[in-house]
Amino acid sequence: DKPAGAHFGITGDSYQEHDADLKVQPSVRGLPVPAGMKGAHYMSPRMKARMDELGMRASDIAFISGSGSGGRVTIDDLEEFLEYVSQWPRRKASSMRLAVADAMRRSWTRPLASAGRPVFMDPLIKHRQHSPHRPGITLYFARALALALAENPECAGYLVGENILSPRTIDIGIAVQVADGVMVPVLRRVNERTMEELLEDYNRLIAQARRRRLAPEDSTGGIATVTNFGGFGLTFAAPMPMPSESIILGVGAVTKTPVWSDEVEAFIPISKANIVATGDHRVVDGADIGRVLKRVAELLQRPEYL
Repeated sequence: DKPAGAHFGITGDSYQEHDADLKVQPSVRGLPVPAGMKGAHYMSPRMKARMDELGMRASDIAFISGSGSGGRVTIDDLEEFLEYVSQWPRRKASSMRLAVADAMRRSWTRPLASAGRPVFMDPLIKHRQHSPHRPGITLYFARALALALAENPECAGYLVGENILSPRTIDIGIAVQVADGVMVPVLRRVNERTMEELLEDYNRLIAQARRRRLAPEDSTGGIATVTNFGGFGLTFAAPMPMPSESIILGVGAVTKTPVWSDEVEAFIPISKANIVATGDHRVVDGADIGRVLKRVAELLQRPEYL
């Protein structure tokens, strides 16, 4: 007998049910893979109607091992799954959570690529400490990213058919964690305005986002986003860009690292943070992301000019 839930690929073991006569052939790397799985993503009209009735999407059943031709998930498979999970603890997903889920589904339809590098943070920290307004660290990165994208506009383009469209203005979103989700207020013309000029809008938008009181015009139209995941102590992550954006910059936690100094001939503590950019690989390549990250790192070494 098959283990409970094995048909759905959600048990603690590796059991997966396949048709007995399903042939296996080696892949290009010599790994055995099922052949003839082209029908796995097909759904019958009856299946689509049932899923629409339940408010479900294809990604909601991705872990079900289909019993139909070519691995297709049948309506019987779906009903068996629903019966299997019928007694599981559950809570209603909030509208915020559903909105985030929908955005990430749409974003994931694109091929995404991530790259990262460390950034020395001591100049930024010192500049912030001596600033009378103590701007948020994320604002420094938003300003640096905007300037880097202004120099490399192809990295913020949109692929539409056979054309890459360049944005008319460089508007940068700031990811703000709220209860059960994320809100992204958008700063306008970030490359054209100094930190001092941006500060009032930045503080206002962040405060409104935390209260979940963002106006629609303040949360749309961004071409890139900055997310500071370092606030949770994370040193590395691979954030996903919004569906309407081609690139996102993530900032990790600041850590102290001993670095050898030829000047004093000793190890000295240096503040560092990892920055990671994820881009739409149809538009940007690794070299493009590398240039943007390199420029961001360079700009942050002279924060007084931001």
